[in-house]
Amino acid sequence: MRIGVLGTGTVGRALAGKLRELGHDVVVGSRVAGDDAQPFADAAAHGELIVNATNGAYALDTLAQAGAENLRGKILVDVTNPLDFSRGRPPTLSVCNDDSLAEQIQRANPEVRVVKTLNTVNANVMVEPSLVPGEHNLFVSGDDADAKAEVVDLLESFGWQRDLILDLGDITTARGPEMYLPLWLRLFGAVAAPNFNIHVVRG
Repeated sequence: MRIGVLGTGTVGRALAGKLRELGHDVVVGSRVAGDDAQPFADAAAHGELIVNATNGAYALDTLAQAGAENLRGKILVDVTNPLDFSRGRPPTLSVCNDDSLAEQIQRANPEVRVVKTLNTVNANVMVEPSLVPGEHNLFVSGDDADAKAEVVDLLESFGWQRDLILDLGDITTARGPEMYLPLWLRLFGAVAAPNFNIHVVRG
C-alpha cells in the first residue's frame, strides 16, 4: 500500500520504519523537506492512507498544508495528542472534555475518514506491542466502520492482537484516549519506563 506519514519526530520515524519493514511504499512528509522527507502535500498526495504523526499543536495546520485535494476520501490515522507545554512540564491538554483533537481534525476535513488510534502507547510499543508482556489493549475511534476495519488490519500486521483492539465508537469517543494522556505521563513517572500499557479486564 502507498502510505504517507506526516511527521518526522520519534513517532513518525517509528511508524514509517515499521511500515517499510512490512513492505509498504512510504513517503514521509515534513515541514522542511530533506533527504528523507518530502513536503506534507507530496506525502499526502502519495498515500492511499495517511498517518498524522505530527505535534498535536500543529496538526490542523499540517493537514491544511497537506491540502484538502490530497486528503479527500482517504483514511487518516491520527496518532497525535493535544499536548500543551506552554506552562511547562508536565503538559496539559489544549482540548478536552467536550471536544478532542481528532474531532477538530474531522470537522476541518469532512471528506477525510479519520481513525484515532495508537496515541495511548509510546512509539516503541506502537510498532512492537510484544515489548509489553501479556495481554494489553489498544483503542480505535472513528465515524467510518470500513475505515476502522482497514486500520485494525494494519494494526494487526504490527503485531497487535485483534481481539484486544477495542472499537470505542464514533469520533467523539476519541476524547477518552486523548484525556488518558495525563495519567499515562504519571504512570511513566511511576514505573520509570516507557514500555507499558493497560489491559481492560472484564468482570
